[in-house]
Amino acid sequence: MPLLENNLFKTSKKINNCIAIIVCICFSIYSCSPKPYASSNKVYREKLKELTKTINALPQDNTLDSLKENNNWIGTTNFGIRKPNLVIIHHTAQESCEQTLRTFTKDSTQVSAHYLICKDGTLHHLLNDYLRAWHAGIGKWGNNTDVNSTSIGIELDNNGKDSFTEAQLHVLEDLLAVLKKKYNIPTANFIGHLDIAPGRKVDPGILFPWKRFADSGYGLWYGDTTNTVLPVDFNVLMALRIVGYDVSKPQAAIQAFRQHFLQHSNTGELSEEEKKVLYVLMMRFM
Repeated sequence: MPLLENNLFKTSKKINNCIAIIVCICFSIYSCSPKPYASSNKVYREKLKELTKTINALPQDNTLDSLKENNNWIGTTNFGIRKPNLVIIHHTAQESCEQTLRTFTKDSTQVSAHYLICKDGTLHHLLNDYLRAWHAGIGKWGNNTDVNSTSIGIELDNNGKDSFTEAQLHVLEDLLAVLKKKYNIPTANFIGHLDIAPGRKVDPGILFPWKRFADSGYGLWYGDTTNTVLPVDFNVLMALRIVGYDVSKPQAAIQAFRQHFLQHSNTGELSEEEKKVLYVLMMRFM
């Protein structure tokens, strides 16, 4: 029995040593393995190099044969990088930050944003603010028909049904404060995806606390409408157009206005009280 026990002990020790070695090997492999998004980060850098080439091209390099230009090119000394002037807030309509990150790092999706804020408040800065993200799609705000070229897109991890977490909203407030100061973005230019694409998009949804953010200087809001008297000739579509909405599809514009400023999804024509809200809001945009 002592000999058998000794052999078993030696065998057990060998097994334990083997397991330890395997664990060490696996840990080493994992430690040396590339980060999950190393490949997409590499593509980011490659695309950045191509864009840098475009920016570095001198005006004389882009002369069209059909145009007569002075052969002695003269470069102006007064220029800078174009800055964003709009902030568009979205919800991801997905189930997790990880799912959204996978979506944003696949060429096939053709969609991106500058920032992503997870439910726990983790902030991902995905794209340089001066670069053009593909977050707005086909949309219009005022006379701006290329929103992607003038805006910063912020995605909030949310499936479109749940309330936003306090951690998310707190981080968003801090981020908006930085962006507003850094790029001198007007208060009225903090809007939602639904505002620029009525009928096509509904994010960030009726659960987003627009008034809270407007009270902090990120977006406009209406005040007390108790004593508001509507002008006899008040035109709903004209008012929506002044605010910034595309009214080519009137009912869609009305619904977008309702979802943002009235926080509900009722349908049909605006009630008298709703018109008063729109009127007060319109006067703030003028």
